[in-house]
Amino acid sequence: MAKIKLGYAPTRRSIFSAPDAIKYRGLTASRLRELGVDFVDIDDINEEGLLYDDKDIAAIVKKFRKEKVEGLFVPHCNFGTEYVVARLAKELQVPVLLWGPRDERPDENGIRLRDSQCGLFATGKVLRRFRVKFTYMTNCRLTDSEFERGVKDFLAVCNVVRVFKKTRILQIAPRPFDFWSTICNEGELLEKFNIQLSPIPMPELTEKIKAVKDGKAVLEVVEYCKASMNISVSDEALENVAALKVAMKELTEEYGCNAIAIQCWNALQSEIGIMPCAANSLLNEEGIPVACETDIHGAITALITEAAAMNEKRSFFADWTVRHPDNENGELLQHCGPWPISCAISKPTLGYPLAFDHPGAIEAEAKHGEITIARFDGDNGEYSLLLGNAKGIDGPYTKGTYLWIEVENWKRLEAKIVEGPYIHHCVGIHENVVPVLYEACKYLGIKPDLYDENDNEIKAYLRGE
Repeated sequence: MAKIKLGYAPTRRSIFSAPDAIKYRGLTASRLRELGVDFVDIDDINEEGLLYDDKDIAAIVKKFRKEKVEGLFVPHCNFGTEYVVARLAKELQVPVLLWGPRDERPDENGIRLRDSQCGLFATGKVLRRFRVKFTYMTNCRLTDSEFERGVKDFLAVCNVVRVFKKTRILQIAPRPFDFWSTICNEGELLEKFNIQLSPIPMPELTEKIKAVKDGKAVLEVVEYCKASMNISVSDEALENVAALKVAMKELTEEYGCNAIAIQCWNALQSEIGIMPCAANSLLNEEGIPVACETDIHGAITALITEAAAMNEKRSFFADWTVRHPDNENGELLQHCGPWPISCAISKPTLGYPLAFDHPGAIEAEAKHGEITIARFDGDNGEYSLLLGNAKGIDGPYTKGTYLWIEVENWKRLEAKIVEGPYIHHCVGIHENVVPVLYEACKYLGIKPDLYDENDNEIKAYLRGE
């Protein structure tokens, strides 16, 4: 599971109860520890361990940067000092979680100690003035389920932001000529998002395959395949699959990449005689997403989708292919055979793909159940993230890795894909991460595009309803 470190900067304002603010600073920190949250506090910055003095900002920023915090949590332990919060957030440039505990009943003299909710209204306004993006967690008690859910979702949002902003993709060869749909703007990805590509020619991959072929790592992959799959290819083909997997992983490490986009046909087949699908599957299983047909945007989608699930589950790269023969809202997600085997409903087979004569593809139906489907894409300088839910359903057998799904309204979704900026590729994962990805989009500078058109439902969830 991914670990995110938060900067914990509880805030107060002088005209409200400082002792009560200190009390809630401690109670909130204790609750975070109960939830297993990794955080850095400001107890050594001033004797109260609270954010209220502008003079403390430089020291807090220095400490949080040294500790490499990737999110800022600002509990309003009383009203809070909104401009100090905004200045700190502006300096740090990380996702911000804004929250305050429910205020207690006024005492018998009509005195209120904190007015935390009122302070949240003020801070939200000032953060907007500073153009600081923030996530708001509803005004609730520490013991409420909304608090736990909100904190965990925010950690996942921070993980998406971290992965997105540190993405470097190993591009193995140019896109296949026929795939004009996978054209991407490398310069724009770098300029807008700091997403970097590491392009290498096909001969560099084939040379690496030759270099690793007699190594121990290849033998280990062969044995893993024999234990995990039904093998329906020759020993030579299996060895080539293993060598390709090892070679791609080594190149990924050498170039400091976290995902791959590969020209999976046809030049590769003339060089090594196999499809790369099974090797892709093995890498996908290890948490190194591999997108087919040099689909850079597909690799980005896989990275952020897995990040939204805190890297605990593997995603699968798929084509939207054909309508379900019996279900008006059904569709086939399929690809030649690159899906990680943990997605499979039963033991997969290493065999031959649909439409190609070369071996080296996984054959398996994926597990049913709830899934999230996403696609990061863009054209003409505008980027968005198509996302929504689906469920796995029964359908006819087909070759490759596949899953028949049902969505709420297929015609609406189909129109979104055709009208763009999307293509026939998408990424699925067996978890509902739609709210996390939706919220992360505000920090990524891209538009969330919900194909279920359930914006109000997602916003209600994020509010804690």
